[in-house]
Amino acid sequence: MPKALVDTGAGPWVLRALDALRGCDPLLVVVGARADEVAALLPGDVVVVRNDGYQQGMGSSLACGLRAVPALEPPADAVLVMLVDLPDVGRPVLDRLLAAAGPPEGARSTLVRATYRGRPGHPVVLGRQHWAGVLAVATGDEGARRYLGHHRPVAIECGDLATGRDVDRP
Repeated sequence: MPKALVDTGAGPWVLRALDALRGCDPLLVVVGARADEVAALLPGDVVVVRNDGYQQGMGSSLACGLRAVPALEPPADAVLVMLVDLPDVGRPVLDRLLAAAGPPEGARSTLVRATYRGRPGHPVVLGRQHWAGVLAVATGDEGARRYLGHHRPVAIECGDLATGRDVDRP
């Protein structure tokens, strides 16, 4: 079962992630495995981007999402990248990251990453000037790891709010 459809008692993880993201606008969800089922769960105001190459890994989903952002209205100068498999990461973590990212007029150069007890994690805020660099390395299961390793995002400690644990196995 795709992680987006996993339900550990509080609804499918894709809806839990969206709930945390409410207030961010516009909302974009990249769907891969069982895309039609996942898309059917999403509210009408969510932009759905299909990743037909999802088997290649999360890097392909990140790339699909970033390539879709320039067409969004209103135009975005930064994106907050949230994974669906972070079940204990909620709005308080996102609020802390967004506050650290600063006002929208400076967002183009923003690079902010959540950490949990000093360990880098997700979500990540990527300003527009970083998108091409992330797209150049977003392959397989690596996503933006290499890019973030070379460009040193501002680390925002969130270990008091969540574990940030990425759940890959039951």
